[in-house]
Amino acid sequence: MDAVPYISFGAALAALALAAYFFGVVKKADPGTPRMVEIMEAIQQGARAFLRREYTWVAGFVAIMAVLIFVFLDYGRPWGAIAYLLGAVLSGLAGFIGMTVATMANARTTQAARTGHELALPLAFRGGAVMGFSVAGLSLLGLSLSYILFVEILEVDSPFQVVTAFGLGASSIALFSRVGGGIYTKAADVGADLVGKVEAGIPEDDPRNPATIADNVGDNVGDVAGMGADLFESYAGSIIAPIALAAFAFTFSEELQQNALLFPLAIGAFGMLASIIGAFTVRSKHGASSSELSHQLHRGTNVAAAITVVLSFVFGYIFFNDVESVENWWGFPVAVVAGLLVGMGIGFVSEYYTSDNYGPVKKIARQSETGPATTILGGISAGLQSVASAVVLICVAVGVAYWAANEAVPGEDITGIYGIALAAIGMLATTGVVVSVDAYGPIADNAGGIAEMAGLPPEVREVTDSLDSLGNTTAAVAKGFAVGSAAVTALALFKAFEQAIGDAGGSISLDMGEVPVFVGLFLGAMLPFLFAALTIDAVGRAANKMIEEVRRQFRDIPGLREGKEGVHADYARCVDISTGAALKEMLVPGGLAVVVPLVIGFISVDALGGFLAGSLVSGFALAIFMANSGGAWDNAKKFIEAGHHGGKGSDPHKAAVVGDTVGDPFKDTSGPAMNILIKVMTIVSLIFASAFV
Repeated sequence: MDAVPYISFGAALAALALAAYFFGVVKKADPGTPRMVEIMEAIQQGARAFLRREYTWVAGFVAIMAVLIFVFLDYGRPWGAIAYLLGAVLSGLAGFIGMTVATMANARTTQAARTGHELALPLAFRGGAVMGFSVAGLSLLGLSLSYILFVEILEVDSPFQVVTAFGLGASSIALFSRVGGGIYTKAADVGADLVGKVEAGIPEDDPRNPATIADNVGDNVGDVAGMGADLFESYAGSIIAPIALAAFAFTFSEELQQNALLFPLAIGAFGMLASIIGAFTVRSKHGASSSELSHQLHRGTNVAAAITVVLSFVFGYIFFNDVESVENWWGFPVAVVAGLLVGMGIGFVSEYYTSDNYGPVKKIARQSETGPATTILGGISAGLQSVASAVVLICVAVGVAYWAANEAVPGEDITGIYGIALAAIGMLATTGVVVSVDAYGPIADNAGGIAEMAGLPPEVREVTDSLDSLGNTTAAVAKGFAVGSAAVTALALFKAFEQAIGDAGGSISLDMGEVPVFVGLFLGAMLPFLFAALTIDAVGRAANKMIEEVRRQFRDIPGLREGKEGVHADYARCVDISTGAALKEMLVPGGLAVVVPLVIGFISVDALGGFLAGSLVSGFALAIFMANSGGAWDNAKKFIEAGHHGGKGSDPHKAAVVGDTVGDPFKDTSGPAMNILIKVMTIVSLIFASAFV
């Protein structure tokens, strides 16, 4: 068992080696014509400039948090602060690596699309896989290294709280990257769509549209770098939660506690190896339909999941069969598998409500024939319906995991909570391949933009559009995995927070009859709505500036709208507007997640307990609703653009564009940030528990 952290470290290195291999494959591919290379480089420059400025701003926040950990927490001097900084640096690095390869893979995917799906889909997937395995590899590398360093070598005081600080560092970067990148990409997207497609009547990604480069940059800084930091944090949090819980909980059996501490790292290791195998199974063939392409992408996830199920039981037997206090060793692997299957179930729910292969999206497309109002009502209805299915599935995962773990060690309630934490790891055990499929989407989207701007034949755009439409669905699936794991992880972290309060000499009540708990519950239920309002408002303000700038250029640059030869849009001005707005607007929503739980915690830990419970429930439901509504609107628009209900330029198409515009901040800004919000507040509370008491 002592070798487990080192095996996890080796699995992380294997993931990074695969990322490096795929990077080489993508780099060797043909980037296309000089015009395609020119557009690709413009997108690269814009994305790097934004990320450099964003990380500079976030570094100030990270420095302040590191000082607070150092000053207020005994274990923060210096190890907690160091672990926090390590988590922040690796999370930022994962986002940067993913963005770098995504902006390199876009033109190469466009060039591959000139011959059809069979080369374009695997290339876009491999570009996404660099992101996927960098995220999972760096996260597992950091956690394994933290365990080896702080627990085994240095044997620091409160070692598992120090490891938890690593998770807070990852969460800090993820929160600002998701919010900042989401504001950037949607400000550009809304401006490009409303003025370009609706007002000017020109195609999406037309080079005449001044916002088109900013829009393509946004796909990378929001849906790649932001998403990468998000999943890095989710993956790390899912492993940290059961480790932190085992450290507080299993004091009645030293052998069980030691194995329970190491089992999450083992799941991370064999889940990583399963993802590596799954990644090599993604293929495509000439003339593949949308459903066949979807099947090819899902094959990698399904293969990885099947291998993970088998290895969960193998390692569950190895870890717990001979432990004296464990009656039924199979309980713990059943908890892991329950999480994995429910995660896939939530992914299917997201696919059902966002894919044009199923009824909800086709219904929204039909409703576009009667105008924007019915389009928007249809999307809201689909998103709200999806919440019910997702909540039922989460309840199933929690119930099965709790029961199974209690069967393993009967009579110990905390064992059931540990099983719930294992379910969260199960949901994200195959993060490497899940993120690969997710990051594929923005690459395909950029490929379509480059095809349009470079003036390639329409059949190339048809290929990239089919890949892009599928990418919207795969993104919704990944968001479902992330928010599902967030809900379960937050529950486990909350229990660890409760234990930490007790160990520090305090107590916490969740009695609804107690006024502080009741007040905290309502404040917690309110905060995700306030957070969503702030981020949507931020997108609206930034988009307004973008719209005015695009209108100004069409008005003031003679011949731009008509496409006169030699007349070019001022793309740099639009990139600068999105960059400045995103950096300015991300501060208040991001700061709320850290400041509010600290303020409430220093006033009343009972109120903080109610606050965390309220925010968990409302935040989960809101995240599912917004992600699926946004994805449904987007694919309803693409379904119409494929030639249904009047096709491009028709009145239903204009109505669908309005729906998609409403959905943009839902699915790419506010919704995805909810799962980070939930966990950041819980981790902050856990880390500062001793200071509250």
